[in-house]
Amino acid sequence: MSRIGVKSIKLGPNTTFNISEEGLITVKGPKGTLKQQVADAAKIDFQNKQGVLHLISKEEDVKQNAMHGLYRSLIANMVIGVEKGFEKRLIVNGVGYKVAMQGKTLVMNIGYSKPVNFETPEGITLSVAGPTEIVVEGCDKTVVGQCAADIKAKRKPEPYHGYGIRYKDEVILRKEIKAAGK
Repeated sequence: MSRIGVKSIKLGPNTTFNISEEGLITVKGPKGTLKQQVADAAKIDFQNKQGVLHLISKEEDVKQNAMHGLYRSLIANMVIGVEKGFEKRLIVNGVGYKVAMQGKTLVMNIGYSKPVNFETPEGITLSVAGPTEIVVEGCDKTVVGQCAADIKAKRKPEPYHGYGIRYKDEVILRKEIKAAGK
């Protein structure tokens, strides 16, 4: 039995959960709608009673327990996403580094000869909280995380001065600068 899979999922008052006969899970809420296809190998039943969702595994083996926990986590993230949404904050650190929004395009001056433009993906809201802070928001956790990773990949933080783009809560391991020898 999966320790994660047996936990129940609370649905908010404005959140609806549906599963089709083909195994397509749909969660609707105030922030949007998310869909997830359940694999045929996952033998899971769903019980929705009074706003509490339970996942019940039909078989007991190692692979099935993994599927049970996986789909419980995916559905829980879908419910949180359509109710509250997800957010990632990025910090731009460096001399002369700054960011700005031009319509739906994020323009970053991050040490290259020309500004770097980043188009906003569908389902994501990009905003600038200051000249050096980027906020990525959306209802799908994987898309928010991937968008933040794509922005960070434009200029990864370097270990000597820490210049680059990093997550707000990320700690950069700093290296000591080489000292001059005699």
